[in-house]
Amino acid sequence: MEENIERFEKIKVQALEKILGNKFPVLDDGFVRVIDYMGGDESIVQAARVSYGKGTKKISEDRGLIRYLLRNSHTTPFEMCEIKLHVRVPMDAWRQWIRHRTANVNEYSTRYSIAIDASQKTGANEWRYQAQDNKQGSAGFFPPEIGEKLTEREIELQNFARDIYQERLNLGVAREQARKDLPLSTYTEAYWKIDLHNLLNFLWLRMDAHAQFEIRSYANVIGNEIVARWCPIAWQAFKDYRINAMSFSSLELQIIKELIADKKQNALKLAEEFGWLNKIEGRLSKNRERLECEDKLAALGLQKPWE
Repeated sequence: MEENIERFEKIKVQALEKILGNKFPVLDDGFVRVIDYMGGDESIVQAARVSYGKGTKKISEDRGLIRYLLRNSHTTPFEMCEIKLHVRVPMDAWRQWIRHRTANVNEYSTRYSIAIDASQKTGANEWRYQAQDNKQGSAGFFPPEIGEKLTEREIELQNFARDIYQERLNLGVAREQARKDLPLSTYTEAYWKIDLHNLLNFLWLRMDAHAQFEIRSYANVIGNEIVARWCPIAWQAFKDYRINAMSFSSLELQIIKELIADKKQNALKLAEEFGWLNKIEGRLSKNRERLECEDKLAALGLQKPWE
């Protein structure tokens, strides 16, 4: 019976082994660290070839296969890799994080344990204005003299909320009730386990320049410090084909073709047909699709025909 048992070696990624348990600091008191992982680039290749053990070809061919899979959205093999992270994150950022429902999560319980005695502080030069063209975004920073006052008031609020919380605990109020007025700046901790395919989707959204700065800070650390070590071939392909790439709608392609052919008037006519050039009081009204197209034209060095 023993002779029929085939032995396999667990895939180890030495670059990731070296940082297991190491805390990567994020924001003023947060962190991310790797607790455990399964697989690596080799696992993606194994799954794609439905083979076990080493069963792979040359590294160059493995690289080509991984890049082909990612480029053509063959995502299942990337689900063969999993990673478990320990994160410490402010609750407001965690609310966004937990919306990604493709992970296994176990969060620090403030019903069972006393809330972590740490809140994210905002530096005097870190207070952001509300963006005028994006209801869920920010744009630009307050001058330091205003920021200093905002930071001072923030600390007062956080300290007051913590004092009230501690007062309730000292009186014997149940932890599950005593916590209810803690601010969203309070740090929480969680174990977060996710496969590589869904992790890349998370990073695609949260590393984007339009993502909130706080959660983007975590995403950048996870991507550039952890995934880059764990699955370097897949990470490079992800950067090449998603992070640093650009996609075009059929409408955008029509306009781009006309501009390349030096037919600006045709491009302008198309934009009008698409409803991109409606005006309010003589000025172009906001049109998100047109604005996205403008960003792409700028990246390509093309002038927008309606300028």
